[in-house]
Amino acid sequence: MSQLPPCPECNSQYTYEDGIQFVCPECGHEWSEAEAAVAEAVSAVRDANGNELQEGDTVTVIKDLKVKGSSSVVKVGTKVKNIRLVEGDHDIDCKIDGIGAMKLKSEFVKKA
Repeated sequence: MSQLPPCPECNSQYTYEDGIQFVCPECGHEWSEAEAAVAEAVSAVRDANGNELQEGDTVTVIKDLKVKGSSSVVKVGTKVKNIRLVEGDHDIDCKIDGIGAMKLKSEFVKKA
């Protein structure tokens, strides 16, 4: 038996197939297998060079970044270890030495 994908809307695990579509009985969302594949490909977090990032990777900052609400700046070349990937505009959650916990956009880092 193949594993059916969870609902992309409500994340329900009780999806079922109806012909060529998947259906969620909890929220009523319907989607095709092609839409599920596109959503999975889009959800991959990529750095400025197009490399796919994974949990725990080490990245390097490629641009000076001002820290909002502070006079601190994250300098070019700063290495950030053990990143965590999160949903949202700022898709990298990390801790930077000397600054603390931060969220970064993947477009301003490259894989080290």
